[in-house]
Amino acid sequence: MIEKEFETRNKKFIKKMGKNKPLKKLSKKWMMESSLDEYSYHFRWLGLPIIQFPQDIVGLQEIIWKIKPDLIIETGIARGGSLIFSASMLQLIGKGNVLGIDIEIRKENKERILKHPLYKRIKMIEGSSIDENVINKVNKIAKNKNRILVILDSNHSHDHVLAELKAYSKLVKKGSYMIVFDTVIQDIPNKYSKKLLKGNWSKTDNPKTAVHEFLKKNKRFIIDKELENKLLITVAPDGFLKCIT
Repeated sequence: MIEKEFETRNKKFIKKMGKNKPLKKLSKKWMMESSLDEYSYHFRWLGLPIIQFPQDIVGLQEIIWKIKPDLIIETGIARGGSLIFSASMLQLIGKGNVLGIDIEIRKENKERILKHPLYKRIKMIEGSSIDENVINKVNKIAKNKNRILVILDSNHSHDHVLAELKAYSKLVKKGSYMIVFDTVIQDIPNKYSKKLLKGNWSKTDNPKTAVHEFLKKNKRFIIDKELENKLLITVAPDGFLKCIT
């Protein structure tokens, strides 16, 4: 009963925070200001740069522990910290593997990952995450896996993310998630745009626009607003997609 009351109280305040416009505005301002100094680049997970806000790392931890996936698919490897994070969670759970996909896996980064004690739970594919050959390889690895979690954090253009969502959503079953990072691109205030927006990303061409277009036709997923409201500081607003059917 005590645990139930604790959770009920938490849900009450999480919902309250989600409606607190001044708090949300302050959280966004803090994110933008800290991002000017590349705040998310300053953290490591078990030795490797993870390039995430600590709040999102905690949110991922909750999801992985709850789902206990047999396979975590991550698009975008960068310096490898995210792969190591997922592998460490699966090591604690006692099962599962991580599959990382990147169009270019730099030699020095690959070597660090290969030498890491948790590499036994990691597989990597070099190539575009929306290339048909890569998708076929992923499908073969995912075959017979009961619970799969997908994390999208590669090319942040609308078309690329939409193609990823369509390709990998088929692997996700009821109760699991697809997590789309950097949907926050659409929410960056104009005063920060010149310094924070990179490549061809814009407020009309980004992961969040892809998420919203995807959800218009795919009714298997909903946006988990409770998790977003709990974190307050996240690069994935509208990006925590829960599979409900």
